[in-house]
Amino acid sequence: MFIFIIICIFYSVLMLMLLYGWKKIPEFSLENSPAEIRFSIIIPFRNEVENLPDLLNSLAEINYPHSKFEIILVNDESEDNSMEIIEEFQKTPLGFNLKVLENQRSSNSPKKDAINTAIDSAKFEYLITTDADCQVPENWLKSYNDFILKTGNKLIAGPVALISTSTENTNNKRKNILRNFEELDVLSLQASTAGAFGIGKAFMCNGANLCYEKEAFLTVSGFTGNDNIASGDDVFLLQKFLQENYKIGFLKSKEVIVCTKPQQSFGDLVSQRIRWASKAPAYKSLFAKFTGVSVLLMNLCLVIAVFLVFLQILAYQPILIIFLVKFNLDFILIYSSANFFQRETVLRSYFWSSIFYPFFSTYVAVKSLFSDFSWKGRQFKN
Repeated sequence: MFIFIIICIFYSVLMLMLLYGWKKIPEFSLENSPAEIRFSIIIPFRNEVENLPDLLNSLAEINYPHSKFEIILVNDESEDNSMEIIEEFQKTPLGFNLKVLENQRSSNSPKKDAINTAIDSAKFEYLITTDADCQVPENWLKSYNDFILKTGNKLIAGPVALISTSTENTNNKRKNILRNFEELDVLSLQASTAGAFGIGKAFMCNGANLCYEKEAFLTVSGFTGNDNIASGDDVFLLQKFLQENYKIGFLKSKEVIVCTKPQQSFGDLVSQRIRWASKAPAYKSLFAKFTGVSVLLMNLCLVIAVFLVFLQILAYQPILIIFLVKFNLDFILIYSSANFFQRETVLRSYFWSSIFYPFFSTYVAVKSLFSDFSWKGRQFKN
């Protein structure tokens, strides 16, 4: 029981630190500065025929001088009609430069190879990445321009949210349950990401909304050194920027929220989270390791405690108190994130999600240590 209490204390300290960091970052508003920064938007894709139309339509609505940005799509051996979708889009009057390249593979990470392929032909000084299943906001580049001019940051992480339920099929109850669970997890990850930035301990970001200076990327040798790991085009790059003491920041602005589609099945969600968790052992940040261990142990101890209470080895009262501590601290953090993203309605699913999450998180963590994973129709060894 003493060990459970110690774990709860460490976890509580962590949550309070992240909550403080989240609150510490002020919300950024557009300042309508002159459009001085030029952006190369990089988007790798593989078999995205269902997602590309929405992505391309959102790119066409970007409110920024067309001469100040370019879009580079990198085809990673698509086997569907993705190229036909893009070719049809290119027939419309675009006004901006759009290039399509074939991925030049050189490592164990197709996505890092695709980004490198794009960077080799990128013309502009800042690179900004997103994913093919995303939709970008109208003032995306304007906000990054204002933020870079104000802060001089070399790397900026932006917020990511699931696409609003108003645009999803709300008739499938099972999908709604899964979607709400996933959204609560995403809100928690976003608050944790920003919170770590806020206390100067950044260790996590999302490549679906990430901007960095091209010269700085080349100076740190890009993805060299971690290109044997299939994922991590975002977090390992962040670590390199930190090692070089480059200025970094989190752009906490509703104007730059990139929306992504939810996973289609529980199996897809588990596979995605295993892929994300598989890179955790390679983290170099002590705070990242402290966070990972604290979260894993907290969830694991609750899972173990359930069985010990069921076997009448432990009394349920102290375990219930530990659960309630976690329940309330997590709720405060997720509520802060949900309020920013204007997704408070998803909190209706928080109670049952908080009961299921320790089992889900423990399974994903353990599985990521010993299991290979699939991604975009490919198998990767852990």
